[in-house]
Amino acid sequence: MVFSHMTSWLGTISLRLMPSVSVWNSGCRSCSSAWAATRTILDQELKVIKNAGTWKEERIITSRQGALIDVEGKTEKVLNFCANNYLGLSSHPAVVEAGKKALDKYGAGLSSVRFICGTQDLHKELERKVAKFHDREDAILYASCFDANAGLFEVLLAPEDAVISDELNHASIIDGIRLCKAQKLRYQHRNMKETYVIWQKNTKQWSLLTNVMLQDSLAELEGGYTTGKKELIDLLRQRSRPYLFSNTLPPPVVACASKVFDILLDNFSLTEKVTKNTQKFRSEMKAAGFNIIGDDHPICPVMLGDAHLASIFANEMLERGIYVIGFSFPVVPKGKARIRVQISAAHSEQDIDKTVDAFISVGKKLKVI
Repeated sequence: MVFSHMTSWLGTISLRLMPSVSVWNSGCRSCSSAWAATRTILDQELKVIKNAGTWKEERIITSRQGALIDVEGKTEKVLNFCANNYLGLSSHPAVVEAGKKALDKYGAGLSSVRFICGTQDLHKELERKVAKFHDREDAILYASCFDANAGLFEVLLAPEDAVISDELNHASIIDGIRLCKAQKLRYQHRNMKETYVIWQKNTKQWSLLTNVMLQDSLAELEGGYTTGKKELIDLLRQRSRPYLFSNTLPPPVVACASKVFDILLDNFSLTEKVTKNTQKFRSEMKAAGFNIIGDDHPICPVMLGDAHLASIFANEMLERGIYVIGFSFPVVPKGKARIRVQISAAHSEQDIDKTVDAFISVGKKLKVI
């Protein structure tokens, strides 16, 4: 099937070159001509992205993660308000030390998938802690949250099933659902009434609503997991493709995550701190006239709408010593560009005051408020 000029060319070349890879290396004219045509298509697509204002530059950080970071090109430290480091534990001394000890004892990696020779005692220990933290029976580790969602729906849902999902679900959930053969239905963001209506319309063909899934794809450490009933986790270990075909998490990452759960199970002070910081930032930003969506979540989207404006706004903030990023399509829907602000327990009240002041300064300059 031909979907575009580019995929057509790629499909043709892959078939042509399958018997002999040396043909590609020979510098044949047809290959060179095909690449020239493909490069033109790629250049055009990249130009469209840039013209739309949705081009994503990757800033270079030259220090460890934290409230204050070093950014390439900046002579002074920058306040970081754009990391998933909600509890401020990414560079916690005890967490870092746990990773170092695991590196010495277990090595840098397992070089295998879990069911072959990629499971160690520290992997099982972390899974027990995850299950305990969530008050569930068992848990299974993945290389990332994206993998966790990619490996869930295909295992659980068959063609006779249905999945009802929020229209603004994370991309990992959307892609995971795409992999399964169940009927797919969407409801407006957080509109539980619409969910009920969908259920009522289809109640005759659905015998039972069996699962409600919650997910956090923005945790502050590497890796992902699914936790739930033991039978569910057992089935995922047998059938989940990302689990069966991906090398297991490196021991230092597992040990760091395990130490984080130790800290969280010991006290809730960090959770209380990030909640307090979030309330302060949201209330002061709304009072200044900004449109902040969401309810008391440490992810605080400052809505701007225009992609170009979001990019310019983020750059202006960096000039004032605040690291934030403009989000635009395809990360968020078209016309919903924003500045993603993420609050951490590592931030002080002074950090938040400085950031709000910078937002007000830039907002007035760019006529946002």
